[in-house]
Amino acid sequence: PTIIKCKTVIGFGSSKEGTHSVHGAPLGEDDIAQVKEKFGFDSKQKFFVPEEVLSAYRAKIDEGKKMVAAYEKMFSEYEAKYATEAAEIKRRFSNTLPKGWEDVLPSYKPGDKAVATRSISGVVLNALARIMPELVGGSADLTPSNKTALGCTVDYQKNSPQGRYIRFGVREHGMGAIGNGLHAYGGIVPFTATFLTFIEYMFPAVRLAALSGHKHIFIMTHDSLGIGEDGPTHQPIEQVNIVRATPNVLLFRPADGNETSGAYKVALEQEDTPSVLALSRQNLPQLVGTSIESVSKGAYTILEEKDPDAILIATGSEVDLCVKAVKEMEGKFSIVSMPCAKLFDEQSIEYRRKVLPFKTPIIAVEMAAASGWYKYAHHAIVMRTFGVSGKGSHCVNYFGFTPKKIASSIKEWLGNAGKEIKEHGFAVAAQFEEPAKRNLHYVEYI
Repeated sequence: PTIIKCKTVIGFGSSKEGTHSVHGAPLGEDDIAQVKEKFGFDSKQKFFVPEEVLSAYRAKIDEGKKMVAAYEKMFSEYEAKYATEAAEIKRRFSNTLPKGWEDVLPSYKPGDKAVATRSISGVVLNALARIMPELVGGSADLTPSNKTALGCTVDYQKNSPQGRYIRFGVREHGMGAIGNGLHAYGGIVPFTATFLTFIEYMFPAVRLAALSGHKHIFIMTHDSLGIGEDGPTHQPIEQVNIVRATPNVLLFRPADGNETSGAYKVALEQEDTPSVLALSRQNLPQLVGTSIESVSKGAYTILEEKDPDAILIATGSEVDLCVKAVKEMEGKFSIVSMPCAKLFDEQSIEYRRKVLPFKTPIIAVEMAAASGWYKYAHHAIVMRTFGVSGKGSHCVNYFGFTPKKIASSIKEWLGNAGKEIKEHGFAVAAQFEEPAKRNLHYVEYI
């Protein structure tokens, strides 16, 4: 690598040279005129490009056309000799996924072993990497924790440039920016990984992925209080909502193995949308009612009762907590899993009203900040402060995220407000808003 270091002066030549004023304010007509004169330009001409500069740039057009023609000739000759390899290059650069790629996604059934979704993510990622050579990425010095090591390749190093796994080191922003650059080049689907809390270190890159339309998979593990001992510095609270609030980013928080496979499926089907996968450290059971296909709806009912006393809606590890909380209560309760709120927003009003019907109390449960939940629910059992240090189970219990404590909170709230909602039918925004659209658009000026 070569570093070229140049010392510069901000606003060089301006009367405001070397001051902060030149950074955020116009120079003004008089100052612009004197700068032009100082450097040999006609101060009366605006938006003027000298002929010699214009000619030099125009000449590059012909040079570029020759380079394109030479490349196309070379590739045509290559294709004649190596048809299979050429077809693979074309496939990757046209952003076409390999035929039958969905078939490698693992599915799970109730009774299968309880596994952390970060571990299932590692299984899914490796299954896909074996048939998708365009999957390239790595972790910010957390490979064993993120479960992102690829068994089908080696590390990208000086002596192994064919390697598809990158050891980024503790540099989250640089990692995210490199992932964006890989997708911008073409033919590559990047993935980058760290703890969910540390997404804030790399958020400018996440935001630019959304703004630029990069299909970049951000694998964020240790997604809640359940991580335990690392304490409040590592326990995510607001991060889920920061990502959900960002346009053109899909935030997935899968509840089990099927939903983890479904999250990867939807993420890979995108053309110009990045995805963030928020994954658990703790083991989660394989639930009744989940499926790979249902993830594309954003939210769906996994336990349905006719005329329920309330609907519980949750994400990630809290879906299982709701399943267990229902067993602690008398009455009828439906349960909705919401792996991706943004995808649910894109569904028809009819579908959203079917999942979240009128005159039914809706209670959200999530170990994260409350922001956004009142669009879908009348009440939210959420985090309203930072976490604490302690074992994961102790932290979860301390903040009331156990089946018994969730059931107690639900019963108390229903006793105060549930009857009013059933009688008067207080609505939530998700029952009325038109389907959201994620189309990217670029406008220079308005």
